[in-house]
Amino acid sequence: MGVPDAKEIQDRTSNFTNCRIGPGNKDHAGGKKAFLSVHHPQCSTFPYSINLNTSVTPFDNLAILKDNLPQSQLMTSPLALPSSHPLYTPTELHRLRRTQHHDCDAVVVGAGIFGSAIAITLARQGRSVILLEKSLKEPDRIVGELLQPGGVEALEKLGLRHCLEEIDACVVKGYEVFYYGQGVNIPYPADVVDNGKRPEGRSFHHGRFIRRLREAAMKESNITVVESTVTSLVQSDCSNQILGVTALTKGEMDYYFGSLTVVADGYASKFRKQYMPHSPTSKSKFWGLELIDADLPYPGHGHVILSSGAPVLLYQIGTHETRALVDIPDNVPTASHAQGGVKSHLRNVVLPSLPPSVQPSFKAALDEGKLRSMPNSFLPPSTNKIPGLVLLGDAMNMRHPLTGGGMTVALNDVLLLRDLLSPETVPLLTDTTLVLKQMRTFHWRRKNLTAVINILAQALYSLFAANDPQLRALQLGCFKYFQQGGACIDGPIGLLAGIIRQPLVLFYHFFSVALLSMWLVLSSSPIWRLPVAGLDCLSIFTKACLVLFPFIGTELRS
Repeated sequence: MGVPDAKEIQDRTSNFTNCRIGPGNKDHAGGKKAFLSVHHPQCSTFPYSINLNTSVTPFDNLAILKDNLPQSQLMTSPLALPSSHPLYTPTELHRLRRTQHHDCDAVVVGAGIFGSAIAITLARQGRSVILLEKSLKEPDRIVGELLQPGGVEALEKLGLRHCLEEIDACVVKGYEVFYYGQGVNIPYPADVVDNGKRPEGRSFHHGRFIRRLREAAMKESNITVVESTVTSLVQSDCSNQILGVTALTKGEMDYYFGSLTVVADGYASKFRKQYMPHSPTSKSKFWGLELIDADLPYPGHGHVILSSGAPVLLYQIGTHETRALVDIPDNVPTASHAQGGVKSHLRNVVLPSLPPSVQPSFKAALDEGKLRSMPNSFLPPSTNKIPGLVLLGDAMNMRHPLTGGGMTVALNDVLLLRDLLSPETVPLLTDTTLVLKQMRTFHWRRKNLTAVINILAQALYSLFAANDPQLRALQLGCFKYFQQGGACIDGPIGLLAGIIRQPLVLFYHFFSVALLSMWLVLSSSPIWRLPVAGLDCLSIFTKACLVLFPFIGTELRS
């Protein structure tokens, strides 16, 4: 098939309102481009890039306007061109369509945890995918470093378990919680189905895991990975359908078109405000240090340190490296500039509260001064309602990273979408009505896991960062509850690990903690103070309801 001239294009698009060729510029590969513009009286001209120096020109997914459709509807539909070529396999034709024409089934914005995994998953289902990432350098972040057992399981089901190899990942067997120096061990619960074997999580350098996921994406024949900064979404003037993206590739403006645009550009998403009803809120930051050869009290476990301040997390991310994350709420007096700032707070308040064996490596890292911070954000989930667009990952839903649930949520979301958007269920991603229907199903079906992790993260943080008498009573009750062992730790850690996916189990354990907290107040009060203690118990129960129910409410919204 030769390169079509303007007349041939006009002949092939004779059913459209109006098509014309306009001058273009060079693409990032050096090929000359022109614009095929489809025009409608009620729509502005819509440009579609065509590479004029290729020998194969599959116009099978252009944005077009058909006369037999309502004037307000802009559709993506195949032209009557050959679906095969004697010199090229279907996979090669899709590759040419991606590389030469920047056109595919799905454009994925962001090659992080979710973006890389969903791109690979769609590609393995036969979809043609363009994966865009502003920087393909190995990222360096201080969160997203602990993958719970539920996330490891999802990674394995996605066929990506090998991405945990060759990154010096560490086994995680559970947690050790310290309450004012007193510890309680909380291992992941034994699997009654698998001969009592206890599941394991993994902790690692975030950037190394991302690198492995991207390497896996680059090996997929149905994926083209491009280092490009997406600047805006291309939206129909006649409807609100998203048709693709505009981007800067090597400093030049470019276009990428897909039947579906998946935006997974992370916690600082530039598109969330325009297309989602909620905005993230943040009341604290995690300040991170990398400790070298730290002597952890319980190797192979995450450590949660509770004292008079906000919680501290410690977990190994490599053979010699341990991550320390210190939560510092906004406007903490001891971290104010007048008191010497964050470093002073870490040295004078946090350091003395740590296990003695950890203090030397923490002090050495603090003296080295390589402090970094990340906001601890909460963003309730929303249903995607824009045709041709889905926002997912941290762009759509976030919770406090205290419980390390973010990657587990992301990978299980991909696992669920693998079924809901499979070619057997959604033959064509151009069917935006069916895609949106499946996304509504996705919003509610993910609740068994993600609602549990979202609510648990926010509720636990409220207790662990206790800043009033009622919350401090609940914090003590929580620690005493863990000390009971058995079901009192198997249930909560199973929820946190992404193993138990039953919201009612979370409700049961949370209010069991509340009742135990009330009993501790009553049992420690002299007889003459029982009436006051009764009022204290009422305020504790009220506080427990105020902690939990608002987060339940955010999960019940669509």
